[in-house]
This record gives sequence, structure tokens and C-alpha cells, in this order.
Amino acid sequence: MVFLIAELGVNWDGNFDLLEKMASKSKQVGFDAVKLQSFNEQIIKQSPIRERLIKSSVLSSNIQEISDIMKKIGIEWFCTPMFDQAVTILDPYLKRFKIRELDARNLEKKNSLPILDLILEKNKEVIISSQTLPKKSKYFKHEKIKWLYCIPKYPCKIEEYDFNKLEEFDGLSNHCLDKKAVLNAVKHNANIIELHVTYNKKEDYIDNNVSFDFEECENMIKEIRDFSENIE
Repeated sequence: MVFLIAELGVNWDGNFDLLEKMASKSKQVGFDAVKLQSFNEQIIKQSPIRERLIKSSVLSSNIQEISDIMKKIGIEWFCTPMFDQAVTILDPYLKRFKIRELDARNLEKKNSLPILDLILEKNKEVIISSQTLPKKSKYFKHEKIKWLYCIPKYPCKIEEYDFNKLEEFDGLSNHCLDKKAVLNAVKHNANIIELHVTYNKKEDYIDNNVSFDFEECENMIKEIRDFSENIE
């Protein structure tokens, strides 16, 4: 079965009522997990919307409330830590982590990625978004790491994907608004699919330009599940 991730990211806008609605809808339409982000003010200090962004970051001040919401709904959640201390904050609550494409970029040329090393010390699964596989890196084929093919454009076009690459990756982190990109990924043996989601496309949620709404997600998930069942 394909493991389906709803990337709530910053689209919950620091609103806990909205977060609960989004997590609940994610479970209802068939996602296996939801994902959030953890960053600090230093990382977003140049952003013109930094005050708005920081409200949607998972931090020590809000993590218990987030965890309680997910337990209430009964859906797994995990997170992308973007600074080292976030790994310590998140670790008691999660069974897996995510590394963003920006941090994994040029990984083959680096001796190590400290934040990834910190996560691996926890002996938990790590999902990494990357446009290429760092085959000479110590992290390639690590037993705890899953690799998602990702085009780092927001949004990208379906023509920018090389779906043949998915034969080597574990799945797709999608930034394309053409649902055929997602279905093609599944047909090319993607075992993990990550989709940006929004509660309402008419609102000004920050990542709406790369997000599907829940009706679109429900239709796609049905097609994904039907395809997976037919090839088993």
C-alpha cells in the first residue's frame, strides 16, 4: 500500500481549530499521516510574513497541544525540523522525521548533514526530499532513510518530472497541481506520496499555490488505492 502524507505545513496558519479540521479531514479522505514544520525566527527573519509564519511552526510552546489534537483524531503526525534543537523538541512525540529538499541539496558533496545525524541517532525513520539521489553519500541506502523525488519549484509543471527516476526513489514529494503527476508516480512504483493540502483554496493560506483541497485529495486517493489493489 502507498503511504500517503498530507503536508499541512504552514497552511494551518497557527489556528488550532483549523489544524484539527485539517487533520480530521486528512484522516477522513484516506491519508495515513499529516506533516508539519518546525523552524525558528532566525530561519524566517528575512520573510515579510515572518510574524504569520512563526505561528504555524511546531515549537516547545505548542507541541503538546498539537500532539493532543492528533491523538484525539487518531492520525499519525510527523514534522520537518529546520534547526538542531527542534529534533530534541520533536523526538518524544514522533516515530519519523522529514528532511526538506533545501537541507538535502548537494548532499553528495557534503561530508555530513548535522541535523540528519542528530535524527539518525534517535534510531527513527527519516524521509528526505531530493531532486537527485546522493549515491556517493554515506546516507544513500541507509536502512532508516526513505527518499522522495522532489522538484523544488512552487509550483512545478508536470513536464519537469522525470518519472523514470521514481524507479530508484521511494516516492514523490509533489509540487505539481496536475493530479496526473501523482498518479504517474504511483504507476512508477512510488510507495510514499506527499501532497500539500489546504482547507480552502479561496483563502490566502500561504502554500495554496501548491496545494490540493480535500475533495481533490479524496478523488486522487481513491484512484491511488484502486490502482494499488488492482496490481496486488
